[in-house]
Amino acid sequence: MLKKDNLFKLLPYLKNKYVLAILIFIVWISFIDENRLIDRFDAIKEVNNLKEQNNYYKEQIAKNNTKLNELQTNKENLERFAREQYLMKKPNEDVFVIVQEIE
Repeated sequence: MLKKDNLFKLLPYLKNKYVLAILIFIVWISFIDENRLIDRFDAIKEVNNLKEQNNYYKEQIAKNNTKLNELQTNKENLERFAREQYLMKKPNEDVFVIVQEIE
């Protein structure tokens, strides 16, 4: 809070037309204008968030491409993947699924 003494010290500066114009400009740009500063900061945050997501998905694509290459080149890996992910089995086998409970 401004004390009365401090307010009286600021009063001559507020009477200056240049200082008043700058204050009005700052208020206009910050809150009133169509392209507000607040909206710009939100947009910058959103861009940074999207860049992080982009990096994450690029890493996931690289991992999936590696996994796909392994599955296409090695039949043992393909068979293991099919058994683990899709619970596939040979005709004379039984498959038991063990689910771990999270406490």
